[in-house]
Amino acid sequence: MNLAAVLETRAAEGGWADDAAFLVGERVFTHREVHDGAARTGSLLLGLGVERGARVLLALPDGVEFVWAFLGTARIGAVAVPVNPRLTAADHRAAAAGAAVVVCGADLDDRFAGLPLVIADDLESCFIEYDPAEPAPVEGTDAAYAQYTSGTTGSPKSAVHAHGHPFVYVDAFAQPAIALDRTDVVLSVSKLYFAYGLGNSLFFPLATGCRAVLHAAHPRPDDVAELVRHHRVTVLFGVPTSYAHLVAGTDPADFAPVRVAVSAGEALGVTLAARARAFLGCPILDGLGSTEVGQTFASNTLERCVDGTVGRALPPYRVAVRDDAGRDLPTGEVGALWVAGPTLPLGSGEWLCTGDRALVDAEGFLQLHGRTDDMEMVGGISVSPREIEEVLGRHPAVTEVAVAGVVGDDGASRLQAFVVAAPGAEDLEGELLAMARSALAPFKEPRSVVMVEALPRTPTGKLQRFVLRGVQPPASSPNRSR
Repeated sequence: MNLAAVLETRAAEGGWADDAAFLVGERVFTHREVHDGAARTGSLLLGLGVERGARVLLALPDGVEFVWAFLGTARIGAVAVPVNPRLTAADHRAAAAGAAVVVCGADLDDRFAGLPLVIADDLESCFIEYDPAEPAPVEGTDAAYAQYTSGTTGSPKSAVHAHGHPFVYVDAFAQPAIALDRTDVVLSVSKLYFAYGLGNSLFFPLATGCRAVLHAAHPRPDDVAELVRHHRVTVLFGVPTSYAHLVAGTDPADFAPVRVAVSAGEALGVTLAARARAFLGCPILDGLGSTEVGQTFASNTLERCVDGTVGRALPPYRVAVRDDAGRDLPTGEVGALWVAGPTLPLGSGEWLCTGDRALVDAEGFLQLHGRTDDMEMVGGISVSPREIEEVLGRHPAVTEVAVAGVVGDDGASRLQAFVVAAPGAEDLEGELLAMARSALAPFKEPRSVVMVEALPRTPTGKLQRFVLRGVQPPASSPNRSR
């Protein structure tokens, strides 16, 4: 059940070995070339003394070198550990602790003193020196890779996944939810070194025979539009923030090839979903996954989509909403979301608390009500920012909005809205406060609105609300009458 070997076998038996797998700039790499390069990378790693079960750190941007290194590591029975190449030097050194080898770009070669390095820039030129490595005989339950959580509340943690897990992601989501097949071209805003991007851009194309567009740089809205137009992308994977910026700053004509868009990372608001659907001219499906689960475990689908929800649990996953004592709550009540399934991190129990607050409606659709640590206590009352953000997000000039409880000099916590406006929009504070006043109970109204250029987010696009809580509130708000 070696992950790399099974993917290679699928390509041969499925008849797509000589089809394009990855589009990188103007270069095209076939599935055969990908698997051959991975096997030769495995031989290179063996030559450096990498043993079965050893960790190989991958500090790489999106590109075929990442794919070769990831699959080459899995092929020899070692454990790939992808990390963001844009981390600080200190974070890279911490992540490299215990690694047998580091694969990185030449720009990072001075960060990993004392460890054997493979410079990805030179990887392809080395292939002639190495014969393809034979796949290590591993079980589907053996460790294949480890990824770090996104760090929405602070320091990230590592989740270890097995060789058999990616095939569950494909069978649960890629085919039944979005009908991915060999004719598709996919583009993911989320990068390969994150769980969402790893599934979108590596596991899904290699397991289904389609092709993925890989772009090394952090994609700006104009970059995404150009990549979609140039490569005729049919499936677009993004996060709510990316869709908000596409709507605000690109031409909808560029997205004509897209047949379905997928959103994850955090809940997609009803207003933004409607804007994005009209802009893209195709369904936009909101779903829920996590690094701990490995990919998407609940989602809307092409067959059934309900705005304001992240869909239903995708078999074989199961979800439950529970109270603080771990008891299941009745349908329609908000509580902590738990998930069970075959891809939970190795060594974990049967159920995992996701950290989300949610309810399940009578049809099994999940509605998210923020993170368990997102609730704000204001005047002794617990308030969910999500309701307030949805109201303010209806303003046509609002691209992004987040609400947090900010403590003033007097020690009292007050709700404050942080707003990213569309280009050219000005003087929104008064209008937004008036919208809040007309639609919300008084204790839910923000005391002030602060215009910002960007919200603090993790690299996967998740809001870091704890950062906003540390912002000093304005001394007073001229737009606030009470």
